[in-house]
Amino acid sequence: MSLSPSRLVVLQTSPRVAPGLLTAEAWQVLRSAETVICGPANDAQRVAVVAAGVPVVVAEEPLPALLRAAAAGGTAVWLGTPEGDEELAHALAAEVVNRAERGEPAPDIEVVAASYDLPGSRLLDLVAVMDRLRTECPWDRQQTHRSLLRYLVEEAYETVEAVETGDRRHLREELGDLLLQVMFHSRIAEEHPEQPWAIDDVAADIVEKLVRRHPHVFADVEVEGAEDVDANWESIKAEEKQRESVLDGIPPGLPALLMADKVLARASREGAHGLPAPWNGPASETELGEHLLSVVRAARSAGIDAESALRDAVRRLAGRLGSSEGG
Repeated sequence: MSLSPSRLVVLQTSPRVAPGLLTAEAWQVLRSAETVICGPANDAQRVAVVAAGVPVVVAEEPLPALLRAAAAGGTAVWLGTPEGDEELAHALAAEVVNRAERGEPAPDIEVVAASYDLPGSRLLDLVAVMDRLRTECPWDRQQTHRSLLRYLVEEAYETVEAVETGDRRHLREELGDLLLQVMFHSRIAEEHPEQPWAIDDVAADIVEKLVRRHPHVFADVEVEGAEDVDANWESIKAEEKQRESVLDGIPPGLPALLMADKVLARASREGAHGLPAPWNGPASETELGEHLLSVVRAARSAGIDAESALRDAVRRLAGRLGSSEGG
């Protein structure tokens, strides 16, 4: 089969973009082509293109069909599958090389990106993979919200470690593991018989919250700095939650040091009385760390569990704060 000089365009489409949502360049190529060809596996894209008035030929064997169309001259277009057409690409490359070696004319082959992935589109792949795991993997099928808790906590701590060590490659990996936990819990939630929700609902909720709590970005509130932003956030949060106590919403299972920090921060914002006097000791984070380490060492020497001791102290402070609110 001889080839006359012609144009052969391969349209590459993304599997994460709906069929028919193509670039202006892609539509121009499709409407100006003499022949548009696709494989039988690309039915959704074919239907969308045909609905727009562009006839498409379905070819069981793509390479011969494209070569015949190219031999006829003009522009022949291959409407690529969302999964990619690696085998066809290799076959076309080999055909061009072979014809060049035989001194025969070959078509000009052009690749056009017909649709692009938007930022965040790979999350759709994660949804699809998680759905398949939940359906086909015995281990993933038997997991529950409760059985996954240990992994959620572990991944959170491993992410913290990656941040603190400054290992960016490790951080990327751990953020992926943490994202998997969010996706896993969301996938399980879809199966609830009475109150199902999915990852889209999780994303929608956090988007609404971020917009609502950033009126200086999405509305007409003016701020002078980060302190105003934080104050607005807490004020809006308090209005949303309608909590009876300043300490409501602090998880009791937090590590003692983190729980202490949250209780003190809440109490300080509300101007609560009876707070322990600050210790004017270390002037830097390093010195404070060394001091805390020495306190833990002293506790060990005395046979005292420093975590429990601090947790008990925080509970006593919370009790005093609760009593003052009640009075």
